[in-house]
Amino acid sequence: MSKGKVVVGMSGGVDSSVAAWLLKEQGYDVIGVTMQIWQDEENEVQEENGGCCGLSAVDDARRVASSIGIPYYVMNFKQEFQKNVIDYFTKEYLNGRTPNPCIACNRYVKWEALLQRSLSIGADYIATGHYARIDKLSNGRYAIRRSATLAKDQTYALYNLTQEQLAHTLMPVGNYSKDQIREMAEKIGLQVANKPDSQDICFVPDGDYASFIEENADAPIRQGNFVTPDGKILGKHKGIIHYTVGQRKGLGLALGYPAFVLEIRPETDEVVIGTYEESLTHTLRANELNFMSVEDLTEPMRVFAKIRYNHKGAWCTVEKTGEDEITCTFDEPIRAVTPGQAVVLYDGEYVLGGGTIL
Repeated sequence: MSKGKVVVGMSGGVDSSVAAWLLKEQGYDVIGVTMQIWQDEENEVQEENGGCCGLSAVDDARRVASSIGIPYYVMNFKQEFQKNVIDYFTKEYLNGRTPNPCIACNRYVKWEALLQRSLSIGADYIATGHYARIDKLSNGRYAIRRSATLAKDQTYALYNLTQEQLAHTLMPVGNYSKDQIREMAEKIGLQVANKPDSQDICFVPDGDYASFIEENADAPIRQGNFVTPDGKILGKHKGIIHYTVGQRKGLGLALGYPAFVLEIRPETDEVVIGTYEESLTHTLRANELNFMSVEDLTEPMRVFAKIRYNHKGAWCTVEKTGEDEITCTFDEPIRAVTPGQAVVLYDGEYVLGGGTIL
């Protein structure tokens, strides 16, 4: 008796490949799907870009589906990806903010678009190879739980998923370590067992975000001034898209002290520079909130917060300070609070919720 029909998003990597195999072993009726979200790649870019979005992923995913005996399809989501990820990414940088395209992609493309299409063809669930777990809590809500191994925890990029999406999602890889997943892949003879993990942003395979944004912007990128917090001009910069709050390297300034980007002002094309001490803060505000383990925040709460993907996290008190705004007050000062990035709040092992840093 099948446990239900599940569409597994297969990137051609080892995690999603083993996720598909595990679900089949657990008694689900599994369909493999690769989301074609990449725009139009040249062959040489395909070869280098072994990430989750490259067309080269299709060959690997198709081979895996064939070897574990599941049907496999490629679905086109280019339009959704362009609108919700690439256009958003470009616009945020032009507005002096530092976006997280993977969070937008997860929420609006990998879940919203794939889930709706999967449900429309009779599936009960979608599944991914993320290192995270989903639990239904005693209050009836679904929440993402940290993976069994913190070394590979991917919950930060998933805080924005809705209750409806979580109710229809399976994440079988979250109970294992990366080494265990690779061992399983080898044991069942998958060619992707030792394929390296994808890095960086899939649609900027060379890592040169600024060139990508210039190509996608409607107007040329203007140069501007580096200034101190009180407005003193320190030198010229190449354009605000080249900088992010907290940045230290690549500024080209010799000030006699380590200099950090404190603020980006798109309206005047100024990049504000200061000292390490000036880059520290005890508080941050965030909006575009999504709560997960609770429906809403009704009183101040002690939580563990991460302000970027590779941040080790810090304790703070969070409270609602507006209809769609929270303020986090940290026990110890934190550095590089970057507008446009996500703050993700943890209540123990569970994602309480999060928002976009203002």
